[in-house]
Amino acid sequence: MPKHKKTVIEFRDYDLPTHFPVLLLTGEHWRISDVPSGRLHIHNCLEIGICETDSGIMIFEDTSYPFQAGDITAVSCDIPHTTCSAFGTSSKWSYLFVDMGELLHPFFSGADLHNMELFSVSEHHLSLIMGKREYPVIHSLVTEIIEELKRKEPGFELAVRGLFLALASNLMRISALHHQKKDQPPENALVIAPALEFIRYHYMEDFPMEHLASLCGLSPTHFRRLFSSITGTRPLEHLNTTRIRKASDLLRMTEESVLSISERVGFHSISSFNRHFLSVTGKSPRDWRKQMSILKDQSLYKYNGWMYAEILKKSDP
Repeated sequence: MPKHKKTVIEFRDYDLPTHFPVLLLTGEHWRISDVPSGRLHIHNCLEIGICETDSGIMIFEDTSYPFQAGDITAVSCDIPHTTCSAFGTSSKWSYLFVDMGELLHPFFSGADLHNMELFSVSEHHLSLIMGKREYPVIHSLVTEIIEELKRKEPGFELAVRGLFLALASNLMRISALHHQKKDQPPENALVIAPALEFIRYHYMEDFPMEHLASLCGLSPTHFRRLFSSITGTRPLEHLNTTRIRKASDLLRMTEESVLSISERVGFHSISSFNRHFLSVTGKSPRDWRKQMSILKDQSLYKYNGWMYAEILKKSDP
């Protein structure tokens, strides 16, 4: 009997700003080919998509579903999926990638946030295709979020957070109505998800890589090999990259010293921090701050300073 071919799963790591973890991808060049990719992917955050033209299919794990212009898709970070346009077409999309928990952190206490079903539903096991006619509220919320992010008028960050709160509430209700038992995902699709989530929330802590392996129920050797094959990087490199991304936002938004920030994100050696920062960003921490700091624009800082201060305070380890 021929051996069953394993599904190839890619991991895509989207770099979301710490203070406002939303990424909008839109424009004429965001089109989906009609040629199947041959592999599925997962990512590090919730994906919200809106199909603007044409039609095609989305594959969630091993099941295909049709989509058409006007549909909204919602895919959690742990759902292997891919998209393919109908033959002879190239569907146009806009995408929102968001860390819902961190984005809505200012609205809740930390203890309440991580225990709320509202956010656990939006971050895990969500795979929805929602038509404009059947779900007009979802369509309206997503399009308004996109418009707010395009215009970036004064107060847009607060407006976007409020819209996402309403969106998360609606997704929770829709997911409950559509809940059904599914087959087990491909062997290597979700097995490293516990490690990715642990790094996401504990990047500033000291822990051995063996701990990540144990969270996934794997031997250290098998874990390192599988992690590298899915993410394209070793576990320790992924951890250090996560730390550097957090540090780059702190350098941009605060006046903390480089040493203080390096320790805050988990480095115990300033030389190690400088080396990794240069490797990830191509700049030294001081050069990054000089070029990217929002404090250069004092009017912007004064206008939004309360929001940045609250977010940083709430995101302390």
